[in-house]
Amino acid sequence: MNYQIIDGGVTAPKGFQAASAAAKIKKNGQKDMALLYSCTPCKAAGTFTTNIVKAAPVKWDHELVRQQPHAQAVVCNSGVANACTGQEGMNACRETAREAGKLLNIPETSVLVASTGVIGQQIPIEQIKEGLPLLVKELSDSREAATQAAQAIMTTDTVKKEAAVSFSLEGTPVHIGGMCKGSGMIHPNMCTMLSFLTTDANISKELLQKALSQTVADTYNMVSVDGDTSTNDTVLLLANGLAGNPEITEENQNYQDFLEALRYVNETLAKSIAADGEGCTALLETKIIGASQKSQARTLAKSIISSNLTKAAIYGHDANWGRILCAMGYSGAEFDPEKVDLFIESAAGKLQLMKDGTAAAYSEDVATVILSEKTVTITADLKMGSQQATAWGCDLTHEYININADYRS
Repeated sequence: MNYQIIDGGVTAPKGFQAASAAAKIKKNGQKDMALLYSCTPCKAAGTFTTNIVKAAPVKWDHELVRQQPHAQAVVCNSGVANACTGQEGMNACRETAREAGKLLNIPETSVLVASTGVIGQQIPIEQIKEGLPLLVKELSDSREAATQAAQAIMTTDTVKKEAAVSFSLEGTPVHIGGMCKGSGMIHPNMCTMLSFLTTDANISKELLQKALSQTVADTYNMVSVDGDTSTNDTVLLLANGLAGNPEITEENQNYQDFLEALRYVNETLAKSIAADGEGCTALLETKIIGASQKSQARTLAKSIISSNLTKAAIYGHDANWGRILCAMGYSGAEFDPEKVDLFIESAAGKLQLMKDGTAAAYSEDVATVILSEKTVTITADLKMGSQQATAWGCDLTHEYININADYRS
């Protein structure tokens, strides 16, 4: 491990500031807008929802990340998703960027926009515009500013989600920080999830995008809470180069060190989304080992964490391993079920449930104790090769129904 975990969020790298404000978008009066700003233009990378139905901010950001050489700010609101809002929704993105650009004295084309909340409602643009001066006034590079911004982007989240690391590139200290939100409408190929990442690393735009895409594949794209892929999924990564390291322009050791640190931050944030799944009581981690191909391992891991029957069994602390093998069987990935070994593990211990595709001798009482912990890991060994993958989800509870039945009321 070439990085050090530090206490921080999006303001951990040099030159980044954050702010939060209450613009009265949320009914409860809590803070519902956040601003992320770099004192100098950044190279930007992004990954976005695979849902055909894409929210206006997704379209806006995708175009800017692809076409513009720099970005310098991100404006995010929670409470209204600005999805399925037609031309009016796109106009709201443009107007938000224009007003923020004026206040920050930067081009509107360097202002990225993100929204999360209820689908189908028009964005309250006048409230957004009233909130922008409040945000600019509160901009700070403090730890508290990062935390409050992370809280402001929450919807049904119960906890803020932040991560940060420091590492060295040829003797130069470099930092990566991040915050995200996500709790429901979460499924592989990203989720109802917004993630904002910052770094002071000096890296080319091409390699910045490649690093982000590589790490997203093994982190956010390996998370599922409820099987629904959102309209608003967005991951943005801004790099302002203020660390002063020699620019990373090729996939050398510096790139690998940057990639490793970025992967840790994204994995930490992804796991925090799964652990905060709506109504959940446990984080479910699924590891597929001994696979012949990486894609095979990913498919199988995703299938297990997406299985409602498996998720319900975890909630009931029931070692119903047949549901796990069944989920593997309908995943579409080829494997020999008569070779599979299956294990469960938590802070309470580790237990083998299956050996070579049939039940192992184990105690149901011990299994229940293991499955009663806050984090539970399922490991399936295919005995076909050396590839592996990990996915994260959560249990399925009565509270999930309560939350989503009343979401708009």
